[in-house]
Amino acid sequence: MDSAAQVKQRSPLSNPPLKAEDIDYSMTGAPHEFYWTNEKDPHTLRRKAIMKKYPQVTKLTGHEPLTKWISLFVVTLQFTIAYLLRNTHPFSWKFLLTAYFVGAFANQNCFLCIHELSHNLGFKRPLYNRLFSIISNLPIGIPYSASFQPYHQLHHKFLGDEVYDTDIPTQFEAFVLSSVLGKAFFATFQILFYALRPMFITSVDFTSIHLLNVLIQFFVDYLIVDNWGWYSLIYFIMSSFMAGSLHPTAGHFVAEHYVFDTPKEYVPFESKPPPETYSYYGPLNFFTWNVGYHTEHHDFPFIAWSKLPLLKDVAPEFYTDLPEHKSWCWVIVDFIFNYDVSMYSRVKRRTAGLNARKSVNFNDNSK
Repeated sequence: MDSAAQVKQRSPLSNPPLKAEDIDYSMTGAPHEFYWTNEKDPHTLRRKAIMKKYPQVTKLTGHEPLTKWISLFVVTLQFTIAYLLRNTHPFSWKFLLTAYFVGAFANQNCFLCIHELSHNLGFKRPLYNRLFSIISNLPIGIPYSASFQPYHQLHHKFLGDEVYDTDIPTQFEAFVLSSVLGKAFFATFQILFYALRPMFITSVDFTSIHLLNVLIQFFVDYLIVDNWGWYSLIYFIMSSFMAGSLHPTAGHFVAEHYVFDTPKEYVPFESKPPPETYSYYGPLNFFTWNVGYHTEHHDFPFIAWSKLPLLKDVAPEFYTDLPEHKSWCWVIVDFIFNYDVSMYSRVKRRTAGLNARKSVNFNDNSK
């Protein structure tokens, strides 16, 4: 089976070079363009500096055996609840509250377990991570894990790249959705944006792992509907939607890379870019595999969730002065109503090009 996917650049994105005078940075309100820069992302430099001063951090790298057992517990929990709700109408308060206060937390855990596995942090062999991701995917209800891995690897290796980082909103999204109502719409349906956006920016080859992911997911969905009824499958889908909507754990989507510390002045391609990765050290990390330690994660993608807090303890001076969020719930509110933050509030870089992408090893988690 193929353990990674080849990525193709779509020709419509071969835009003419952007000029500084084409960009509007009137800081009287929300930015009207992305924070364009020629500087490399800061994580590579900080990683090298930390390893030079604290070479022992390499002992923190490697897979975490506990991951698979926690994930199996969450998957079992979701199937148990889906069975118990098989005769409960989806629009009843019992169903809705269970989906929001239990299902969404559980499925966010499944989403972010797949994130861990995309870095080969669950098993030593990459193939085992790909296969177990399919199991973690089951309560999500829609095949997702196989496509996430290559897209997420590109996000790490080409952070801010206008083509390969599909975490960044497109120019169309930013233009249409930067108002308060637009941001509220995005925050409500952001799970759909993250699912659909990659198809309009960068494509991945359909591999045998993708096929296996689709076949197993739809077969299990069929068994659920055939034996328990549609309500059980709706519980899975509703839990997934809520996990990526106006939910406390969904705050991490916006919190990780949107620029909330808006610079007073910014000259594209000349000014030093604002910090583009934020961490969160609050209690919701308990449900989300410490994904809140996001600056640390981008610095060392091959350190598992259980050891990310130790990285911060080993090299505290490298993280003390970096921006952080105190609350994922407040992040969503601030994102929607803060006029200084918009869909444009992302650091963006010109694409590295096909030659750089072709050299990518999707199983290399050193960066």
